[in-house]
Amino acid sequence: MVLEHFMLKLTGTLQAWGTSGFEVALKQEISELHADQLPLQQGLAISNMVASGHITVLVLHTTEMDNVIRIKVGILYSGVIAGCSCADDPTPDGTNNEYCEMLLDIDKANAVTKVTLLA
Repeated sequence: MVLEHFMLKLTGTLQAWGTSGFEVALKQEISELHADQLPLQQGLAISNMVASGHITVLVLHTTEMDNVIRIKVGILYSGVIAGCSCADDPTPDGTNNEYCEMLLDIDKANAVTKVTLLA
């Protein structure tokens, strides 16, 4: 089931395609994105808000097609359960570990990347 599409540009990843530095370039470029550039909010399972902080990218599968490089990634990140911030609010202050999977279709001509959140 496909949930949501986002668009971004992964120029460094495309330039590294076919080299030994491909995975490193992909992980670095994705980890430098802001949370709202990826469908992380929509991928939450435990929390109701994405927490600011580091994301970890796991490359699960890579396929080269005619016009695109298709990459299935797993994203590890943190979320929080946001409450009212009242003095008697029982909401815990800690973060929750979150995980979601996405397909990245990188256009081989211009690095425009369609990001699809997978359910």
